[in-house]
Amino acid sequence: MEVTQNHCKQKQKQVMQVQPPPPPYRRRATVLAGNSPEEVKLAAVAISLNVRLRSAEMPFTMQERALRHARSLLGSTQHRANPTPLALSLKKEFDSVYGPAWHCVVGKSFGSFVTYSPGGFVYFSIDSLSFLLFKTEVHLVKESSSN
Repeated sequence: MEVTQNHCKQKQKQVMQVQPPPPPYRRRATVLAGNSPEEVKLAAVAISLNVRLRSAEMPFTMQERALRHARSLLGSTQHRANPTPLALSLKKEFDSVYGPAWHCVVGKSFGSFVTYSPGGFVYFSIDSLSFLLFKTEVHLVKESSSN
């Protein structure tokens, strides 16, 4: 019996010598502290809307508009089942606010390789849907007169 008690006391000592857990992880806002205020604001918006911003080359205000509009579309029951109306609505929103030639792809799985105008690209996901929104340049085509 004495051997068992002695063995238990040794185990208790070993347990007592275990290192304390590391300090809790820093919050995401602390990690973003070195970035510009616009980046921090956009990150906060993305977190609050439960959006994962994957890639962007677009002014922050335009990115925020895309994220908010897409989230509001998903909140309405009429667009929830079909990604095509989501893409159409986001495209029309950007065409009306920022000029023509916006393109939008929405879906659960797709590949892409696109050329876009500078400052006109954002790729993000909400829940299981991914959104690709980009702008191309519009060039007027002049008809040649045939004589």
